[in-house]
Amino acid sequence: MTTPSDRPPVAGMGLFPDQNPNPVLRMDAAGVLTYANAASKPILQAWQAAVGETLPEPIVASLRSAAGELPPGRVEVVSGRQTFDVLAIHVPEIDAFNLYGTDITAAKVVERFPDRNPNPVLRMTADGTLWYANDASRSIIRALGIAVGDPLPAPLAEQFRAALADPTARPPEVGGEGGLTFRLKPVEIPEFEFINLYGTDITAEKAIDKFPNQNPNPVLRLTRQGRMTYANPASAIVRKALGAEVGANLAPEMFARILGASLHPTDPTMEVEADATLYRLRVVAVYEFDSINLYGTDITAARQVERLNADNEALLLNILPRSIAERLRGGETAIADRFDDMTVLFADVVGFTAMSSRLSASEVIDLLNEVFTACDRLAERFRLEKIKTVGDAYMVVGGLQTVYGYAPDAHATHAEDVAEMGLAIIDEVDRLGRARGLSLEIRVGMHVGPAVAGVIGLKKFIYDVWGDTVNMASRMESTGVPGRVQVSRETYDRLAGTFEFEPRGLVEVKGKGRIETWFVKGRRPRS
Repeated sequence: MTTPSDRPPVAGMGLFPDQNPNPVLRMDAAGVLTYANAASKPILQAWQAAVGETLPEPIVASLRSAAGELPPGRVEVVSGRQTFDVLAIHVPEIDAFNLYGTDITAAKVVERFPDRNPNPVLRMTADGTLWYANDASRSIIRALGIAVGDPLPAPLAEQFRAALADPTARPPEVGGEGGLTFRLKPVEIPEFEFINLYGTDITAEKAIDKFPNQNPNPVLRLTRQGRMTYANPASAIVRKALGAEVGANLAPEMFARILGASLHPTDPTMEVEADATLYRLRVVAVYEFDSINLYGTDITAARQVERLNADNEALLLNILPRSIAERLRGGETAIADRFDDMTVLFADVVGFTAMSSRLSASEVIDLLNEVFTACDRLAERFRLEKIKTVGDAYMVVGGLQTVYGYAPDAHATHAEDVAEMGLAIIDEVDRLGRARGLSLEIRVGMHVGPAVAGVIGLKKFIYDVWGDTVNMASRMESTGVPGRVQVSRETYDRLAGTFEFEPRGLVEVKGKGRIETWFVKGRRPRS
């Protein structure tokens, strides 16, 4: 009995496989990969295998099955953006399987999508034979009176070749059934020796061009040098925006904009404005007549609607988290979500009622606005969600999965984030007080635990949070000390590893009796 190393090599297999630009591999009868050249790297990555390792059983089974076919079959392997055909050949002399890979990525790309393309896609061979036509091109081939396998009309095939030879030439136009007109752009695929023809329905464009004076929308025509040669009656405002009349040249800067728009592959448009009216101009180069057509659409009202929608969206997101706003727009009327872990903070300006009696109404509003604006900035900084203000009190929470636009770890660190914000609020209010020459202090309390959040009601609704966690956070604030963040046992236990605390002792809390509380001093130094 011989071992694999004793067996004679198969003629030709051992000749220069390392220099082969295509993948070459070998698998023994047990499914062990015994050889792979450098070009095989993508296939090895796809199989998550290396030389000397046993290939996964499904791969071994598919290769054996392919090798058993007559003629031998192929196994398709996808590696990243590449696709390979692997031909499996059983070599009985050494009881192994030679595997020959071919990169078919380009062929897959070419073949993948034409049948689903809503626009006509045809394929012509080098000698002018129609080799393929998708469903959307039936109107064209019926009008031409041909079928797949027939030669295209010789003059039309010649037009396609001419368009390929001159990239600046206008693509050929062909008629379809029912009076349709299509522009066919030829694209050569040299790797497969054929030409793809991509069709665009230009029937409407042709119809508009026939009767521009009757068109209620602006239609203008320019020479390739930028001189206006035609403008219909509906184009008065557009002419004003372009700064030219029929017979005059456009300013170089404006004409450069038009030429730039015409070169855009998917959206050859530009916008111009005059007399508070905004037009979108579609720029169509008409090479046959050495001209450029401009087709205008008044988008003033549409743009105003867009701005109003944007303003409404901004206003809504200023009141509600984005996901809640989306759910309300989706038709939900009563939204209530339970959160097993949330952090709630209340902050209240100390002695504000007495202070407000000494200030004018505008001064009161100005002071509160400055305090709460600073809190809003801190909420954004610490990735938290402002819930509401009630009088001179501010409520913020952490732990909502609905926080819009924040990092994935915002929920996991919400207790730390809220504690940091509580300390920052105290510093910020102290700074504002000194800047205004006022004795301004704030009292802060926070608590962690489960809660319910949502939107109820039909009018003047807000996003709110309910539950014992909210009540306890409020009690921590109301029984607290100015300039300090007071927390409960649950919050202390949660943060003891990352923050330093000062024990306060027992505090009488409404509805809870005497409970132990702590003051947050600051984050522990990071080691």
